[in-house]
Amino acid sequence: MNTIKNKKIELRKIQKIKLYNILGSHETTINGVKGVRFFLWAPNAREVKVVGTFNNWIGSKHIMKSNKKLGLWILFIPNLCSGDIYKYEITTYDGKNQLKSDPFAFYSELRPNTASMIVNLDNFEWNDNEWLLKRSSEALYDKPLNIYEVHLGSWKMNDNEEFLNYREIADKLLEYILYMGYTHIELLPVTEHPLDASWGYQSTGYYSLTSRFGTPEDFMYFVDKFHQNNIGVILDWVPGHFCKDAHGLYNFDGTKLYEYENPLLGENYDWGTANFDLSRPEVRRFLTANALFWFDTYHIDGMRVDAVANMLYLNYGKKENMSLKNKFGGSENLDAIDFLKHLNSYIFKHFPNVLMIAEDSSSYPSVTAPAYLGGVGFNYKWNMGWMNDMLKYMQMDPIYRKYHHNLITFSLMYAFSENFVLPLSHDEVVHGKKSLLDKMPGDYWQKFANLRMFYGYMIAHPGKKLLFMGSEFGQFIEWRFAHELDWMLLDYPMHKSMQDYVGKLNLLYKCEKALWEKDHSYEGFQWIDHQNYEQSIISFMRISNNPKDFIIVVCNFTPIVYEDYKIGVPSFIHYKEIFNSDSDCFGGSNQINNEIIKPELEKWHNQPYNIKIKIPPLATIFIKPEYEFRLEKPAFEEVEVLNGIQRAISERK
Repeated sequence: MNTIKNKKIELRKIQKIKLYNILGSHETTINGVKGVRFFLWAPNAREVKVVGTFNNWIGSKHIMKSNKKLGLWILFIPNLCSGDIYKYEITTYDGKNQLKSDPFAFYSELRPNTASMIVNLDNFEWNDNEWLLKRSSEALYDKPLNIYEVHLGSWKMNDNEEFLNYREIADKLLEYILYMGYTHIELLPVTEHPLDASWGYQSTGYYSLTSRFGTPEDFMYFVDKFHQNNIGVILDWVPGHFCKDAHGLYNFDGTKLYEYENPLLGENYDWGTANFDLSRPEVRRFLTANALFWFDTYHIDGMRVDAVANMLYLNYGKKENMSLKNKFGGSENLDAIDFLKHLNSYIFKHFPNVLMIAEDSSSYPSVTAPAYLGGVGFNYKWNMGWMNDMLKYMQMDPIYRKYHHNLITFSLMYAFSENFVLPLSHDEVVHGKKSLLDKMPGDYWQKFANLRMFYGYMIAHPGKKLLFMGSEFGQFIEWRFAHELDWMLLDYPMHKSMQDYVGKLNLLYKCEKALWEKDHSYEGFQWIDHQNYEQSIISFMRISNNPKDFIIVVCNFTPIVYEDYKIGVPSFIHYKEIFNSDSDCFGGSNQINNEIIKPELEKWHNQPYNIKIKIPPLATIFIKPEYEFRLEKPAFEEVEVLNGIQRAISERK
């Protein structure tokens, strides 16, 4: 018993060859005989048999041969082919038999069945070479990145409320994405999972594309079609923990093989799952190869790595009386941090410029710094602080917002400490939290106005963007994974106007370099006025690589209209309002600035000049300089004289 527990068997560098092309089930020909080779890692098993429909689930004729040194089991079975299903019957060290799905299976039966399925992934003809070449040569740091987050099972369904096929979803979803102006989609996990209600976050088949929506070739069609239309595809991926269903990785060979042996580390009490043992080389290779597999086999463009905080810290989600320490006395999980550094370096080495995005709620430093500089090595991280602060602020009645002004300004204290994505994700519209629209205070009109203004601020704020499906047209009820979105709401003018607004806002975002070209530098952002808490108004500039190319953004978080509101500006030039969330075409009250805005010489907000504009209620407006109407700037002495005259007039008044 103790010998088995302490056994440390390492998979040797089969890793130089892609691990997923060795382990699992693969069609092959041996001595002229076609069949399938099975290869399994189960170092503590007493015996392993391959069972399936081909032997009536009786494996006595299909006993695998063992390489005890490597902990590997191998068997070639003639005359099997794609479409055959199988499992491993594992006899544990204490003589018990258990049926397990293949950890490296590429496909599985439709739930509730759990057998693995033999498939060949080499037959699809890809047509996305132009996209892949462009991706490999261009990083996204100074490009627009606007992500539409999708749960494939509930975006749309057929008339019988059944899942659509990957191909059907691709055709419908792509048309919608192009119409709405997003640059990428992000899919909730598409790895095989037993329970629909887990949304894919509790997986049993890390290499197995879920059969809920079709076949691997169907999903390849999905990705290929998006790439041909210049839309990137990001997958959610969960390398921190896995579900404990009997056919999965848990207690795989009768021992704690994939999970920590110590239950304080291995048990994930919050989610009822098991944490991967990231100190074990074989587990690290399993996960690293898995990430590589999705980029390599399915041509995906990025991964949003779920629950990174759960990996970074030993005590994450632990009960109060548990206090785990690393060898230095800290609470960081050193093995997990080392794994993430290696993972990110490995992926970027093989696939330059793809996205590795951390869903990290902690304040662990340098998550998006390269591993060779001491960082964790992701290239993006969700800005959970911004999201939490803004949702807390936006849910307040506007009359109280002035007492919490710091919630809308604090994020700029750390906005450039990491490469951030601003997320309004599925997590914010479930479990009694209400939809984004329903979170907004006020009457029917004010709810929509608040949400439009919020989205405008999000687009203007430094960082890339992510919005969960349904939020773009003002889904009124929480997201329900078992039902499609409430598309019938688009028959109502305010919801259709909200959808139009988000589409036009996305177009503005893509067209204006100032909103993304310097997303990760203070050089791309400058406050005009962040101190007007009494009126709950903020104003700032976003600046592109060309200093003359800037946008002034003004947000009014109250339902009050202000005439002749004075804003400091850096250039003595005409200005023009280019976008206003209060426009009547979006369902607003149409308090707009439709005339050329002329500057005045008076200094204001630490700027040399100022403009006077109308501030609409619960709105975000975007203003740009109009260089074709450039004015002659008076000499310095003239400006000082004019300023003195204006001050004298003001003092008399």
